[in-house]
Amino acid sequence: MKPLVIPPAAQRDDNAIQMLSAWIAERGQHCTIKIGLWQDNGREEAPAWGVFLADTIRHIANALQEQYGQSAPDTIAAILESLHDELGDPTSDAKGTFSHGHG
Repeated sequence: MKPLVIPPAAQRDDNAIQMLSAWIAERGQHCTIKIGLWQDNGREEAPAWGVFLADTIRHIANALQEQYGQSAPDTIAAILESLHDELGDPTSDAKGTFSHGHG
């Protein structure tokens, strides 16, 4: 197993919440997702996940720019194009079960 490090801010914050963990294992993607956090706090879950995923895409773009010098705006455009293509015509089915995050 090759887990990622926990970000320093999450280590310092006693109220930190892990929202998503994604793995490639047994030739597929496997996720644990914290569903319900926003809904339990009076917000609509789907739009909140949209904001969360947009922030995640920006973090990916910034990391690729820092690590490899790739343009962050170009990376965001490429990710969005790939995301749109994959949602419209999946290369494979999403299989497996939903694993709830910690309660």
